[in-house]
Amino acid sequence: MRKLLNTLYITTENAFLSLDGETVYVEINKQKVGQFPLHTLESIVCFTYNGATPAFMGACAKKGIHLAFFSPFGKFLCRVIGESQGNVLLRKKQYRISDDKEESCLIARNCILGKVFNCRWSISRTLRDHALRVDGEACQRAAKYLSDAMEKIRRAEDLDSLRGLEGECAAVYFGVFDELILNQKEKFFFKGRNKRPPLDNVNAMLSFGYTLLANDCAGALEGVGLDSFVGFLHRDRPGRKSLALDMMEELRAVLVDRFVLTLINNRQIKGEHFQVSESGAVEFTDDGKKKYLTAWQEHKREKITHPYLQEKICWGLVPHVQALLLARYLRDDLDAYPPFLWK
Repeated sequence: MRKLLNTLYITTENAFLSLDGETVYVEINKQKVGQFPLHTLESIVCFTYNGATPAFMGACAKKGIHLAFFSPFGKFLCRVIGESQGNVLLRKKQYRISDDKEESCLIARNCILGKVFNCRWSISRTLRDHALRVDGEACQRAAKYLSDAMEKIRRAEDLDSLRGLEGECAAVYFGVFDELILNQKEKFFFKGRNKRPPLDNVNAMLSFGYTLLANDCAGALEGVGLDSFVGFLHRDRPGRKSLALDMMEELRAVLVDRFVLTLINNRQIKGEHFQVSESGAVEFTDDGKKKYLTAWQEHKREKITHPYLQEKICWGLVPHVQALLLARYLRDDLDAYPPFLWK
């Protein structure tokens, strides 16, 4: 369990919630593990299959407490909505801003600023820890370019220029990504980003990780009442979860890229865990996918200190906290959307 910003996160998969007077009663294996007054809560997010009593769900709906259920793996299941719910106002604000490109740029700018900041951090960390094993000059040039670009991003006034800056920074970052791969170079090399389909082992790992992250971000946004299909940087397109793509930009380098590098450099994933399909696409074997997913779930349980809240959470809650911060900004509770800037 973790309480952040008046939101209670139930992360133990066999927890069960019930109503005890005016409090939420949390038990595991019929043993009480926590109790929280309802009047102190705005939202409750449950990663559990055991669920809650109808009386508790009804009390949350009546009091306007947002209650969302996810599987233990982070898949969005449902929300509890009563007769009146503030989500309609939140979504109307989201739609209005999405239609206004200038206002959209204010949010998109911070998302891309977070992305470039975290890409630079990833390069700088490798330089710090493995300076003798990489092309130091190339990595330093890339880190400086990304650092200089952040000031241009802060001044970007329209979405087109922001996309241009993002594309240039992505090219610089991926231009030295192969330097961050320290082991198994004969099987894991990176000559450039390719997708649909991925043509090498590293791109296959990145693409699979980005898909998992996009699903986590979409679920987190739906969990706070936002429409994951209506974005600010990524514009509307049928079937595309544009807001989830917006949010995941700042999280790619720290949640997926570093995870992929760790699997490769620690030899947790090997060349034998991939196969080439008839179309030429590189894919995981069944065993490889199982190892990747197992490591992903373990990674999401690792504890960190959130750089904005300065509270300890697990990696898996980062998209949920960022979704909550975005919702608070849209409700005018925050002056700006604070991106995830990892340090």
